[in-house]
Amino acid sequence: MIIPYHDKYREHVIKLILYVQNVEYQVGIRVEEQPDILDIQMNYINNGGNFWVALNDNEEVVGTIGLQKENNEVAVLKKFFVYKDYRGKEYGIGTDLYKELIEFAKKNGFSKIVLDTPAKATRSHSFYKKVGFMEIDKKDLPIQYDFSDRDSLIFELNLD
Repeated sequence: MIIPYHDKYREHVIKLILYVQNVEYQVGIRVEEQPDILDIQMNYINNGGNFWVALNDNEEVVGTIGLQKENNEVAVLKKFFVYKDYRGKEYGIGTDLYKELIEFAKKNGFSKIVLDTPAKATRSHSFYKKVGFMEIDKKDLPIQYDFSDRDSLIFELNLD
């Protein structure tokens, strides 16, 4: 089940994000380097973006995705994570989270979504390319935003 973020899920969201980043992908990003996840309401929702969580049948957080508004046209896809045991077509959690984000972005008039992802996260690269994102140079980013550069690749999607 995909639902909008609520603060009652805060600790579970942080745990999921840190686990995937640092245990699965061994990127080495501390929570202090990503203060946006400490106050999702302020950093995503109050600014005109949104954040969603995927819950399993026991109402445990098993996936996340966020959209940060940068300006009236460009938003940043962030914190797109699903626990390994819940990935794949048989669950469809990543696809459902992504569809929720795209529907929100279109409804709110965004024309472009950008994202950064560690170079070693090759599974996510395949997903992004499959749904229409194009890899771009960092110098071609249409906006400047903070991201923990861990040999990141940059992707862009035009919604027009």
